[in-house]
Amino acid sequence: MKTKRFVILLAVLMVYSYGWKVTEIEVGELFRDFHLVKPLVRELAQPDLFTRDKKTQVVEVPFLLSQSNDTPKLTESTGPRLILSSYSGEISDRLSVQGIGLEPEQYGSLYWVNAIEQEFPLGSFSTDSSGEFNKDITVPPSARGLRQVVKAVISWEEGGWQASETLSLTFEKMVETVFLALMATTFGVLVAVPISFLGARNLMTGSRIGTFIYYVVRTGLNVLRSIEPLIMAILFVVWVGIGPFAGVLALGVHSVAALGKLFSEQIECVDPGPVEAVTSVGAKPIQVIYFGVLPQVILQFMALSFYRWDINVRMSTIIGFVGGGGIGFLLQQWINLLKYNEAGTALLAIAIVVITLDTLSAKIRARVQ
Repeated sequence: MKTKRFVILLAVLMVYSYGWKVTEIEVGELFRDFHLVKPLVRELAQPDLFTRDKKTQVVEVPFLLSQSNDTPKLTESTGPRLILSSYSGEISDRLSVQGIGLEPEQYGSLYWVNAIEQEFPLGSFSTDSSGEFNKDITVPPSARGLRQVVKAVISWEEGGWQASETLSLTFEKMVETVFLALMATTFGVLVAVPISFLGARNLMTGSRIGTFIYYVVRTGLNVLRSIEPLIMAILFVVWVGIGPFAGVLALGVHSVAALGKLFSEQIECVDPGPVEAVTSVGAKPIQVIYFGVLPQVILQFMALSFYRWDINVRMSTIIGFVGGGGIGFLLQQWINLLKYNEAGTALLAIAIVVITLDTLSAKIRARVQ
C-alpha cells in the first residue's frame, strides 16, 4: 500500500515538474520587472469618471530670427498679450517674456514655434492675481526660418463636476454589451431547446434512427463547444463585418452548443414515471415531451439560461477585442492608444456589471430551482 502511494506521489511530482518546465515558470520575473507595471496599474486605478469644463487661453507674439534689429509688426491690444524684451535676435539670445491680462492665478506653459510650425517647450509659468507673469527664456537651437512665435498656453477647469466623455461612452458600450449578451443568449435558448430533446439518450435511443440522431446531435454539440467563441467571432467579423452583430452570432452559436448539452443532460435526469404514464395512454412523442418531460425541466432550463446570460456578458468583453462590438472593442482601442485612465473606466464598468448580473443571476436561479 505504501509502495503504491509512493509511486502515485512520484508520478504526480514528475507531471508537475515537467509542467513547470514546459510552461517556463520564472517566479523571479514577477519581482524583477515589477517597476515596469506600477505606472500602468496606477493609471488603471484612476479611471476617468468625472470632469469639469476645460478652458484654454492661447496668446502669441512674433519674433524674427535675424541679426538685424528689425521688429515684426505688432498689433496693438489691450487684452491678453505677451511682451518680449526684444523682438528679434539669434539662437542662444536671452529674452524676457512678460504676460499681461491672462487668466489670474493659473499655471501655463511657454512654447517656441519655428517657421515650419514645430513646437518646442520653453518651460512653465504661473500668473499672479492680476494675470501677469515674467519669465526668462533662451532662443532655442530648434529655431528655423525667419519668422518665429513665442506662445503661452493656459488651461484650467471651471464649473461643476459632470460625467466625463469617457464615462458616457463607456456606459453606452456597456449597455450594448449587456444587450449583445442578451440577444445571443435568447438565440441560443431558442435553438438549443429543440436540439436538446434530440440529444437526450433516454428519449432517442429506443430505435436505430433515434440512436443515430442522438449521436449526430451530441457529436455536433461537442464539436461546436470545442471551438472557442473568440475563433467564432473572428469568422463572423470576416463574414458580417466589425460590430455587435458579429458578437451576437459568435456567442449565440456557442450558446447553442453549451446549452444544448446542459439541457439534454437535464432531460436525461427526469423522473421516468410521468413519461411512462403519458406514454401508456397512447400519447404521441410530442405529447410525451410536452406533458411528461417539459414540466420537469422547465425551471432548470430557465436557471441555466440566466446563468448563460451571465457568462455571455463576461465573454462579450473578449469578443470585442477581435471586432465583436461592445465594451471589449472600446477597451482594446484605449489600451492600444496607451489611454490607461480610460481603460480603467471600462474595467470598472465591466466589474460592476458582472458583479450585478452574477448576483441577480444567482437570486433568479435560487428562485426557479
